[in-house]
Amino acid sequence: MQTILITGTSSGYGLETARYFLARGWNVIATMRTPDADLLPRSPRLCILPLDVTSEESIVAAVEAAGPVDALVNNAGIGVVGAFEATPMAHIRKVFDTNTFGVMAMCQAVIPQMRERRSGVIVNVTSSVTLAAMPLAAAYTASKQAIEGFTGSLAHELGHFGIRAKLVEPGYGPTTRFAQNSGVRIEDLIPPAYADFADPIFASFANPALTTTPGDVAEVVWMSVHDTSDRLRFPAGEDAVALHRSRFG
Repeated sequence: MQTILITGTSSGYGLETARYFLARGWNVIATMRTPDADLLPRSPRLCILPLDVTSEESIVAAVEAAGPVDALVNNAGIGVVGAFEATPMAHIRKVFDTNTFGVMAMCQAVIPQMRERRSGVIVNVTSSVTLAAMPLAAAYTASKQAIEGFTGSLAHELGHFGIRAKLVEPGYGPTTRFAQNSGVRIEDLIPPAYADFADPIFASFANPALTTTPGDVAEVVWMSVHDTSDRLRFPAGEDAVALHRSRFG
C-alpha cells in the first residue's frame, strides 16, 4: 500500500486529489494550514496534518509525522491578480514564499528518504499560465514559471536515484480560491489608468470558454504519479491541453 503527501488540501485541487487517491486505496497524508477533519471521508488510511509550507519548523514537523512517503504532491499555492506596478513587493514576496520557495522546501524535506529508498515521485502543480502568460498576473506567473524550470532540472538530478519529478499544469478553474489567501483585494491593484485594459479581461474570467475542474486535476495527478516514462508535463483541463498542444505540438 502506497502513501501520498499532498499540500493545500483544504479546498479545490488539493482536496479533490486527496479524495481521489483515498478512494483508490492509497494512504493519504492530507495537509493544510488549519486541519479540518470534516472535509474528507473517515478512513484508517487518512491522516490530516497541519502544514504551512512557508515555515521550516512546520515542514519538518509534518514530514516527520507523515513518515515514509512514496509520492509528494506540491499543490499549495496563492495568487495575486492586478497590475504589476500597483502590487506591493510584500505581496509579491508572499506569493513566491508559498508558490516557489515552499515547493522547494517541501522537496528538500522528502528527497533524502526517497533517495535512500531509490524510489518515489514528486509532482509539482503549476498552472497553464506557464504555457501562455496571463495578463494581470505577472507575479503569479513568475512564481509558477520558476517551478517549471526547477522541476525540469530536478527530474534530471533525481532520476539517477530512481526518483521521478513531474509537472501538472491546470487550466483556469473559476471555483478555486485563486487570490483569497494573498491578503490583498483585487480592486486595490487596478489603478484607474488600467481600467479600460482590465475590464474586458475580468469579463472573460467570468465567462471562460473552457474551464478546469478539481476532478480534472485529480485525475491528471493520478496519471502523473503512475507515469514511469521521462514525460515531464501533464496539462489538466481542456483549456490547458489546448494551450499545451499549441506550444509543444
